[in-house]
Amino acid sequence: MDISVIVLAAGKGTRMKSRLPKVLQPLAGRPLLAHSLAAVAALKPSKTVVVVGHGADEVKAAFSSRGDLEFALQSPQNGTGHATAVGIAPIADGGITLILSGDTPLIQPKTLSKLSALANEKTFALLTCHVADPTGYGRIVRNDAGEVVKIVEHKDALAANDQATLAIHEMNTAIMCAPTAWLRRALTKLEPKNAQGELYLTDVIAMAAVDGLKIATTQPDGGETEIAGVNDKIQLAALECAFQHQQAEALMRDGVTLIDPHRIDIRGTLSCGSDVEIDVNCVFEGEVTLGDNVRIGANCVIKDATIAANAVIHPMCHIDGATVGESAIIGPFARLRPGAALAEAVHIGNFVEVKNSTLAKGAKANHLAYLGDATVGERVNYGAGAITANYDGANKHRTIIEADVHVGSNCVLVAPVTIGAGGTVGGGSTITKSTEPGALTVARGKQLSIPNWKRPLKTSK
Repeated sequence: MDISVIVLAAGKGTRMKSRLPKVLQPLAGRPLLAHSLAAVAALKPSKTVVVVGHGADEVKAAFSSRGDLEFALQSPQNGTGHATAVGIAPIADGGITLILSGDTPLIQPKTLSKLSALANEKTFALLTCHVADPTGYGRIVRNDAGEVVKIVEHKDALAANDQATLAIHEMNTAIMCAPTAWLRRALTKLEPKNAQGELYLTDVIAMAAVDGLKIATTQPDGGETEIAGVNDKIQLAALECAFQHQQAEALMRDGVTLIDPHRIDIRGTLSCGSDVEIDVNCVFEGEVTLGDNVRIGANCVIKDATIAANAVIHPMCHIDGATVGESAIIGPFARLRPGAALAEAVHIGNFVEVKNSTLAKGAKANHLAYLGDATVGERVNYGAGAITANYDGANKHRTIIEADVHVGSNCVLVAPVTIGAGGTVGGGSTITKSTEPGALTVARGKQLSIPNWKRPLKTSK
């Protein structure tokens, strides 16, 4: 059956105490709304409508690249029923419509699929959850036959001193799926007869029961955590922890060794080969791939990178937009910036920075060095304190260091320049012209010593 989706994302999120709209608050490096949208995308809906309100322009801008989304503006904001009526306007009759909130980031596609499979022209499907403490949640009210007859919001049950309803532990998750044509008509009949003075989407449940629709329910496999919403930074942090632990468990089920699964952050997609080991406090962002037998030391930040088999990344390294070859050794305290491409068995040591440079098999830069816009040949040994001066104040220029070159300590290679194969650059040299293969090149000022020289003394005041 054709399915459409309405994602409610108009709320301000006052309790977040933030300028940023609630659905744009980050969880695992992505906006809350992005997680909800990823879950519904698995259903392959014919249309996905995002209802925006507070910060509408910011929300639309954040997802401007998503051509599969349609945005509907709720103004003024008069409750979830009103928001759904705004969202259903561009949706055609004839199928079913799934409704969920944009601040339920841990909802799983299989749960939404299970829910939508229950809905049809004569069946209203409702996702409920049994919780230990239902305070604040709408309660699922059933008749003696166990059939759902209505949902009563917590505030309304309190206002009516309805203790029987307050004692119910089956809660409304605000995720439901209904026949579109029927839902459109029902939404026009909503009235603000409640403590909030708003149009409640939950009131359509009682309408469905009166109209003779079957109300089918199902529960999330992940329990309360899966359907938890976010209203403040405390809840946001709790769901961040839950999300990261889910990712850690998935990695360990696939054979990855995590020294402490509570101390890893995945803010994107991390793909691992066999026998990968990751130490504590590592952050993975964007798309990261780790080959077989890779070792990642503590406190590394790795973003949009591919690290080949048997490579070792020592602690405290920052890798961004780089590729690391098989059996390479990086760090500790190394930085690989975008465009760094390291071949097999390359060594990059402590306090070495590499940007937009290729290093061929066996090249080494082990200490306190900078390689920017450089092409480095096989087996090059690049000395401590050496740098490529690649920027003239207006343009970048390339340095070519051919195979088997040795560059001494504290050298400056002023690009554009080529150091010929097998050559040696003496320590402390500033090289401004290309060198011949096999040559020893030394470019430094003449040493001068003054005997018996006295340092200046401070003058008394």
